Amino acid sequence: MTGIILLGAYVVCILALFVYGVNCYYMVWRFWKTYPQVTVHMRERIDAAQSIFANAALLPHVTTQIPLYNEANVAERVIRAVAAMDYPVSKHEIQILDDSTDETGVIVDRVVASLRQSGKDIHVFRRNNRQGFKAGALAEGMRVCKGKLIAIFDSDFVPNQNYLKQMIPPLLAEDKLAFVQARWGHLNSAHSVLTQAQSIGIDGHFMIEQSGRAYNGFFMNFNGTAGVWRKKAIEDAGGWQADTLTEDMDLSYRCQLAGWHAGFLADVVVPAELPQSYTAFKSQQFRWAKGSIQTAMKLYPQVWRSQAGLTAKVQAFLHLTHYSIHPIMALLSMLTLPVLLTLDVNVPWQIMVVCMFCILVAICGPSSLYLTSQIATKAGFKKLLFLPMLMCVGVGTALSNSRAVFEALLKIKSGFVRTPKSGGSDNRVSENKELRRYRVNPPVLPLFEIVLGLYCVVSLIYYIEARQYMVGPFLLIYACGFLLVGIRSLKEAYEKDYR
Repeated sequence: MTGIILLGAYVVCILALFVYGVNCYYMVWRFWKTYPQVTVHMRERIDAAQSIFANAALLPHVTTQIPLYNEANVAERVIRAVAAMDYPVSKHEIQILDDSTDETGVIVDRVVASLRQSGKDIHVFRRNNRQGFKAGALAEGMRVCKGKLIAIFDSDFVPNQNYLKQMIPPLLAEDKLAFVQARWGHLNSAHSVLTQAQSIGIDGHFMIEQSGRAYNGFFMNFNGTAGVWRKKAIEDAGGWQADTLTEDMDLSYRCQLAGWHAGFLADVVVPAELPQSYTAFKSQQFRWAKGSIQTAMKLYPQVWRSQAGLTAKVQAFLHLTHYSIHPIMALLSMLTLPVLLTLDVNVPWQIMVVCMFCILVAICGPSSLYLTSQIATKAGFKKLLFLPMLMCVGVGTALSNSRAVFEALLKIKSGFVRTPKSGGSDNRVSENKELRRYRVNPPVLPLFEIVLGLYCVVSLIYYIEARQYMVGPFLLIYACGFLLVGIRSLKEAYEKDYR
């Protein structure tokens, strides 16, 4: 009886992963169905609108917000990049929303003073506390901003000079467009195997998933940076709110529930810095995982009651709950050995084949996103050599992200933990300045990740001895993933400095 119960739980986990895996193929299909035509249309619209930039009087006032918190390594870089954007000075306000408690404030004041002397409309806003974290800072700045359009950049992004000329035309052409999101690029993808793997995952998310959502009328999220908002849309949706760790996703969904829609420009790329340590990467993923589940709990009932089509509602559910695959993966890794040891009935081979097929589909689903993204971006296939690393890292963060999911479900509050940035490009520190090293408090999970990795090794040995070879590759990925992430996280925790 125990074996049957464990097998039932095992099958349920497989089917859940199968659903999310199949949706990856669906998004790839929707991408190819709509991307070519929509991209050509958007590019024609942007090119046709360029003449308006010759007359500053016709242009909307834009406010660019740069929220900062202890970003000594990158603050000057992002501020100067924003100030260098090609847009009339009389129509471009820059707000530095600085909540820093370290030497970042000194750097900001020096750079701002220099830019103000050159004629830039740039101001620094500081608060007495970090109430609401990033959402609170953005809300404070918006209350006094001059712009009808608001561009937002996190500290690790470096926009090109023509950024606003590319992003503004769609907002001028469509009155009900709440925001336009640009695609993230990568400043330091060549830094390590970890950053190479991350770059593949981000390419898949933006190029395929965000394109698929935006171009097919599905709910789409603003990614927190490298986007331009219409101020009226933010106000109509209730403004920035800090009751989730993903204030960007929360506001995006509220805007679309209020009747606005979202835009995405896949061919406008803003380079950004990827987390360079495993601990920093896990911290970032923890925030995204917890925040997305918090947003699902807060807003999905409204999504379901909305006038959106059934497909859009299903896609919203899979989007908001995507990180739930991590506790499912963790449970699956734990169940594999007990299923083998306690199952005292002969399972028909047909059922085993179906289960293995579902696992294969679930694992290969995300890979289809990454493969398609490399084709669509014309990046070639060389980067796909790092795909096994991405799979291992994705599995290896399952315990950390599971904790995030359960904290969200249990409504356990936690602060907004920033992701450390080095200010380097391909492992080089910009401007030859001395690097300020920021630590992320290491979680207590690395030892559990290592133990679970060793457990998967034992499970693999048992399955090989039982001649259940079909399960072998999946257990090998689980074992490598947990051991890799656990050991590297533990190593970083005992290093004197890491970033």
